[in-house]
Amino acid sequence: MRLRVSSCAEGVAMYLISVEGGDGSGKGIATQMLADICAEEFTFTNVAVTGEPRRDHPLGQLAVEAVSTGEAGPVHEASMFAADRLDHSHAWIVPRLARGEVVISERNVHSSLVYQGIVGDLGLEEVARLNSAACVPDLCVWVDCDPEMALQRISKGALSSEISTRDADKQEYFETDELQTQIRAGYASLLGGEVRMPAPFDRGQVAGPVVNDGGKIDLRQKLQRVIRDFLYRHTRPLNVDLDTVECHLLDSALSWQRGQRTLDVVDTPPPRSNSNWLVGERPWRVMQQADTLYRKAWDSVPVQQRSDVPQNPLAHTVVSVVGTLSLLPGAEVSELRRWLGPARVVTSRHTQRMLKFLHEQSGWVRVHRPLKGADAPRSELRPDWQAYGRLGLVLWPLKETLSAWMQDNPESSWKSALNKILGRNPDADMRACADACLARLAVIGSGATDHDPPADIDGLRRWWRDGPE
Repeated sequence: MRLRVSSCAEGVAMYLISVEGGDGSGKGIATQMLADICAEEFTFTNVAVTGEPRRDHPLGQLAVEAVSTGEAGPVHEASMFAADRLDHSHAWIVPRLARGEVVISERNVHSSLVYQGIVGDLGLEEVARLNSAACVPDLCVWVDCDPEMALQRISKGALSSEISTRDADKQEYFETDELQTQIRAGYASLLGGEVRMPAPFDRGQVAGPVVNDGGKIDLRQKLQRVIRDFLYRHTRPLNVDLDTVECHLLDSALSWQRGQRTLDVVDTPPPRSNSNWLVGERPWRVMQQADTLYRKAWDSVPVQQRSDVPQNPLAHTVVSVVGTLSLLPGAEVSELRRWLGPARVVTSRHTQRMLKFLHEQSGWVRVHRPLKGADAPRSELRPDWQAYGRLGLVLWPLKETLSAWMQDNPESSWKSALNKILGRNPDADMRACADACLARLAVIGSGATDHDPPADIDGLRRWWRDGPE
């Protein structure tokens, strides 16, 4: 039997992206460009921009003071930067990653590895040890330029984020041609792979050098290629568990829905319920019915258009769109995509194609078009399909495995599918997927009012077969 365990890392995940390079290399503008690209092209819940050391935080101020004269020494400098970074990681960065945000940081741990570890002769292993409890950047974008050009930018005040708080006539100890050359060489040796990246920071990826020797358009194009290449790989994030993020986003959508109205113009709202969403039906029957009706609708699509929508109702696009709509009273395309979350992300074009199919062929979705004005059409999942939408979200970690099993066993019933793929003694991967399903049930609910969701794998099996207990 061919089984494939679905990874929750599909789509865009929550990443810490750092921007590194010597002073004057263009890190500041590169950081903002990356933030703009992420906001424009991807469906993160938010793009958070930060930097190190934190000049608005007491620990960051101590780090700035440690390097202001160049007399503190690498040990003291590295310790101050590590203290600021540790607090920054767990009090500011991780909470934002857990909410589905991408965090872009101008400087992070690689600055300490270069400035104190290589240039300061403290050693890479010692700097890594001091920072070992901090976040590991998922991606480090290395921006480089000629040291002479960097010093020209520094002297002209081009580094506004770094110069604004300094005395105009005071040049910091590392802003010299000699030290800039050493710093550039340090970045080249560490990020270029000449020396081994110390653990745990060897788990992250490095992109670059992104040479900043042209105009802003040239730099943006280079950065755009870098971030697209990284995000389209769907790398599992290093600092946050995607299942935790998904549960947070599901809960947020449910909370938001409670304060919204449906698209109905009649006085009686559609019979949709956050607690009784199974409407007395057993989960496997919901899946069986949805599978039959969806495939029938797909068969009605003209042959030349069938490539626009998936044939399988458990495909990523279908579950993403239908599942997310099951949490919302209605949404326009841009709004729906914001609620998809980083794991369920679907491109705008595919979202529109999916909505068109669900409206015209399957009838699962109805579209409300404004009578006048520039408001975009809003789509609403019909009440009869709320159960399937939420069931798809619950089964997300197992959807590919379920699909593969049913494809290999076309004569079998959906009723036995979950038992078969889990088995009597599921392995670690399958158990993790089942636990992720249970976590989603804890947020979405069992599907029946006054019935608790299952708490273990055996309970999940019974819930699938017999409905909420």
